[in-house]
Amino acid sequence: MKNMLSLALLSLFTPLAAAQSGGNLRIMAPASPGGGWDQTSRAVQTVLQDQNIIKPVQVFNVPGAGGTIGLAQLYNSKGDGNLLMTMGLVMVGAIQTNGSKVDLSRVTPIARLTGEYEVLVVPTSSPYKTMKDLTAAWKANPGGVAIAGGSAGGTDHMLVGLLAQEAGVDPKKMNYVPFSGGGETLAAVLGNQVAAGVAGYGEFEAQIKAGKLRALGISAPKRQAGIPVPTFKEQGLNVELANWRGIVAPPGISAQDKAALVAALDKMHATKQWKDLLATRNWTDLYLSGSKFDVFLKLEANRAKNILKDIGLVK
Repeated sequence: MKNMLSLALLSLFTPLAAAQSGGNLRIMAPASPGGGWDQTSRAVQTVLQDQNIIKPVQVFNVPGAGGTIGLAQLYNSKGDGNLLMTMGLVMVGAIQTNGSKVDLSRVTPIARLTGEYEVLVVPTSSPYKTMKDLTAAWKANPGGVAIAGGSAGGTDHMLVGLLAQEAGVDPKKMNYVPFSGGGETLAAVLGNQVAAGVAGYGEFEAQIKAGKLRALGISAPKRQAGIPVPTFKEQGLNVELANWRGIVAPPGISAQDKAALVAALDKMHATKQWKDLLATRNWTDLYLSGSKFDVFLKLEANRAKNILKDIGLVK
């Protein structure tokens, strides 16, 4: 009986055993280096390897179209139990705005990992000291206030649209400048190519602390510990939005491979190293794995579609 149990456990962890015996678990970040998906992918890589859960782990980037180019590549890797892709709310929206032929019903959900609230920042030299300053200028000239963020239809775009609605600006007239990665958004803001930028706090944290950027507001329901930024709500803009990021696998992987991958991320999530990393990055723990994440994905796709319709990004 004991031997039978050992064999069952060995078969359950096929992808892990393959990775440790010379195979290579690969994590695709479907965006440019420097952004949230890239940061998350490399964080997962670090903890899986440091904790000897899976070795080796390789991260690679496939940027473009809000992650839908990477999604198509994942779909074409049917049955590959050693491939994962980091994704999130950005991709949920981009699937619709880019008319992607592949949607998230075609992937194998593994786990939702983290959530992060969004901040709107301006250069410290900006005349906008508060959201009230920015919204006044925005209302006076909607197209004259360029705001940079991630890919069209993603979380950043949704947030800017919701802020526009609350500020009395027609979302269809706003000047939103999309980039495929957080590094490009940061460069545009620091280079004064745009009036403001939107991204997760972690992507701007170093520059905010260095005094190069000023954060005007955060999309959290209340002020966050360790983040000295006022909420949009307390400034009269009733907007709340959490970005989330998760991990999916290609369609058609075996039940054993899926169970092994879920088990690996469950183990990663339980480590002190992962919890410390979340605290360091100011990422909120929203862990949800297996079938629960599958249900969440279906609900979130419907929610995003409604938001995008409300702000005029999709019909």
